[in-house]
Amino acid sequence: MADAIVLIDDLFFQAKLHETAKLTGAVLETVTTGEQLLKSAAANPAALIIVDLNARQGALAAIEQLGKSGSPGNPRRVIAFLSHVQADLAERARAAGCREVMPRSKFTQNLAEILRGAKS
Repeated sequence: MADAIVLIDDLFFQAKLHETAKLTGAVLETVTTGEQLLKSAAANPAALIIVDLNARQGALAAIEQLGKSGSPGNPRRVIAFLSHVQADLAERARAAGCREVMPRSKFTQNLAEILRGAKS
């Protein structure tokens, strides 16, 4: 089982995520669409879900669905990241139910700590 499920379609940044995961001992499952994220989240009890809000297919809709299907007994931490200049997109992600929205630079800076916290 993965420690975290990641929605990302940027192959270069995906490689960075996997390299950092390897260093921290975390296991990642990556998907490229919101639909794949929802299917994976239904099958995998990973406590952490990471969403690249710049993914081209269904990031916001997936966040909204995760919020609707979330179980109070098994809360999932959902972290979304985006470019620091996309304030409108950040607000839309918060409105969709994501409590942790951060600029890509802050996400990258804290990635190892975030992944260590996800390890089962």
